[in-house]
Amino acid sequence: MTYSGQTAWITGASSGIGEALAKGLAARGAAVILSGRNVAALERVASQCGDALVLPFETTDYAALPGLVERAWNWRSGVDLLINNAGISQRSLAEETDFAVYERIVAVDLLAPIALTQALLPRMVECKRGRLAFVSSVAGKVGVPMRSAYSAAKFGLLGYADSLRAELSVHGIEVHGIAPGSIRTNVSRNALTSDGSARGFSDKAIDNGIDPDAAASEMLDAMAAGQREIVVADGVEKQMGELTRTPDALFDQVAALMARGYAQQLKAEQ
Repeated sequence: MTYSGQTAWITGASSGIGEALAKGLAARGAAVILSGRNVAALERVASQCGDALVLPFETTDYAALPGLVERAWNWRSGVDLLINNAGISQRSLAEETDFAVYERIVAVDLLAPIALTQALLPRMVECKRGRLAFVSSVAGKVGVPMRSAYSAAKFGLLGYADSLRAELSVHGIEVHGIAPGSIRTNVSRNALTSDGSARGFSDKAIDNGIDPDAAASEMLDAMAAGQREIVVADGVEKQMGELTRTPDALFDQVAALMARGYAQQLKAEQ
């Protein structure tokens, strides 16, 4: 599979992994739709991506999604790849964390990508083509201390992706779940603390993490190869991701249920 001539929509595209994915896709011949909140940063990224559309929005503004999907879809007569990358992390003990922090992180990291995907999905199903990618985390495969809200949301994101993959297999639509480890971005600096304020400084693990361009290249190569669950990490984080990797045989088994008419059977029982 090649990205040349395709249209890819990336959320959280103003920095970090999202920016690196946008540049990597553009270098491989894709037209890119760049979304996030920081318009100036999105325009900076767009200036390095050739054929690019800046489409800023707040990910939790669910009411705006139908209009945004319409603009994205009409820009180049469809969206071939949606990468749900926008998110926010956490650095606080569960016992000290305000419930509002859980609400915020679940809204941004789980409900927002679900809302955008659900808004775009009927068009992909109608066309019987397309790919969906969800940037989760190794912390979405293994519960990690100081990230209870983040892990909860990222586990949920992979669960949604896995269910979608099975359902959409009969329509020819591919779904990729991506679990990065420590990537050298501002994720830790921007993480929420127990009261919802930004942490303001980074972790040594993040500062010594994988270069975002290298991580993006690995993700894009894996998606091009049709890999369904993608772990991009080093050291102990890679071990965690590999130990909890869902076997392809299990993905195939669940997809086979759909091919045998599982959904139709359940509907008939209602």
